[in-house]
Amino acid sequence: MVDAPGRMKISDGIVRLLAQEGVTHVFELSGGMIAHLLDSLARQTGDRKIRVVSMHHEQGAGFAAQGHAMMSGIPGVALATSGPGATNLLTAIGSCYFDSTPAVFITGQVNRNEMKGSRPVRQQGFQETDIVSIARPVTKGAFQVLDPAAVPGVIREAFSLARSGRPGPVLVDLPLDVQRTELPRAAFEPVAAASAAPAPVNLAALWPALRAAKRPVVIAGGGVQASRAAGAIRAALERLNLPVALSLLGVDVLGHDHPLRVGMLGSYGNRWTNHAVGESDFLLVLGSRLDIRQTGADAAGFARGRTIVQVDCDPGEINNRVTGVTPIVADLKDFAAAVLAAPPPGLAWPEWTAHIEAMRAQWPDTWELRDAKGINPNALLRQAGEAFPDAAAFVADVGQHQMWAAQSVRFRTGQRFLTSGGMGSMGFGLPAAIGAAIASPGRPVLLVAGDGGFQSNIQELQTVVRNRLPVRMIVLNNHSHGMVRQFQESYFESRFQSTVQGYDAPSFARVAEAYGIRARTIASPGEIAAALDWLRQDPAGPALLEVEIAITTNAYPKLAFGLPITEMEPLAKPVDLNEGT
Repeated sequence: MVDAPGRMKISDGIVRLLAQEGVTHVFELSGGMIAHLLDSLARQTGDRKIRVVSMHHEQGAGFAAQGHAMMSGIPGVALATSGPGATNLLTAIGSCYFDSTPAVFITGQVNRNEMKGSRPVRQQGFQETDIVSIARPVTKGAFQVLDPAAVPGVIREAFSLARSGRPGPVLVDLPLDVQRTELPRAAFEPVAAASAAPAPVNLAALWPALRAAKRPVVIAGGGVQASRAAGAIRAALERLNLPVALSLLGVDVLGHDHPLRVGMLGSYGNRWTNHAVGESDFLLVLGSRLDIRQTGADAAGFARGRTIVQVDCDPGEINNRVTGVTPIVADLKDFAAAVLAAPPPGLAWPEWTAHIEAMRAQWPDTWELRDAKGINPNALLRQAGEAFPDAAAFVADVGQHQMWAAQSVRFRTGQRFLTSGGMGSMGFGLPAAIGAAIASPGRPVLLVAGDGGFQSNIQELQTVVRNRLPVRMIVLNNHSHGMVRQFQESYFESRFQSTVQGYDAPSFARVAEAYGIRARTIASPGEIAAALDWLRQDPAGPALLEVEIAITTNAYPKLAFGLPITEMEPLAKPVDLNEGT
């Protein structure tokens, strides 16, 4: 179809609008109801074409879009056809929603005359599915556009919503006949965006609480990176001179050698960090919602005996689980600007910081699995981080390996740590690493995955090969679903149904080689150094290192269920699961 003079097909116009929003890559799996959009992308001309990255599952496309957005700050874009294509995006949509990642998901829909409308039938057109109603609870906005003239405005609104306030995903559902309709070219011309001035932030409640503190700690959460405020927050923290505990999604806010960095907090946090937070008398919480995996089940006990000032752009997250906190509703960039504009408080807590360092020396991360059979995963991942000082990002799938990586990888300032936090979806890692690598040309991305999660989207190895991406993969193979196996060991008398019994895994090295990827397997500590040197070879291409881990290896330390965050396994024993419910 050729555009008429002065008019433009809507699918062509959408491509133009994506380019105006700064989109450089679109992730997709082909389908009939997005055929017009794919053809418009194929017919692009000029030097600034949007690159199409074809994946092998829509979930992979969604996670790749999320990984790209987490690295670039530009809303990720994924396309899918109607029916199963659209529903396959849902896990990635939810992951973007819970982890505050900006993204725009565009789904095709059947022609308007094939839609069931108000008819009392389940489906009228083939693969017709009401994806808007399904996705609405896990998006900032979900729109089905039936009026062709409304399309440009909805696409612009989708990007504005995705970026503004607390970022998140937006879904736009487009019937096939709407995509092929023509509109005046003027409808797709750039529209000047209004720039928002920094909002004033009242810090009056912060200063007296800070001056009264004897054992202060900052908790920096995923909101710091989601707001693209890491640099500004680092400067503000240096002005305040406070020790900083980091959540799972905030572990990359400070480099490992930063003098204020304490370590990771939470269910699998570094033991000394949980003790520092547990012993504190003042908490400044930045972009963290203080969920159960950070505070433990006893939210009231977590708040007791300390002053808490919580800064978040989403007022609903303040005084939610943990109550009695002093709220500062603000964007973290604005908060940082206010701190930097104020006179330096000139405060220091040398005895407190020395105490934290003594605890770190007493319980180093590699100490927790010092008696592990074979390879100690904490030691392995500490070495892996040191072997990739040039990595743009470390990407972790979901499972025990995710916690070992967050506990032990020694991040440098500016390196990112990407993982699925709120959704906690196995299968996130490989496609997210693809998106991260595409957003960081010329730099390697290190993926850490477990055997269970890696199998969830293993088909995307072909996407890595086809695009010759420098994704270096470390697959920790313990031949089980390790995190749930550990849970069964604690609470179900070691009945390992579906985690050991009923589960198995292939040789990942041989699978990788079948895709044409360099691969190698190791099983003993003495092989680690040479294997990491091998993994760094061939800077432009992918490689996979399979690491055999003993099936009995547990992720420690682990918050003991029902106890305060200072009480962690294996030194503490959890409350019986039935007693704690």
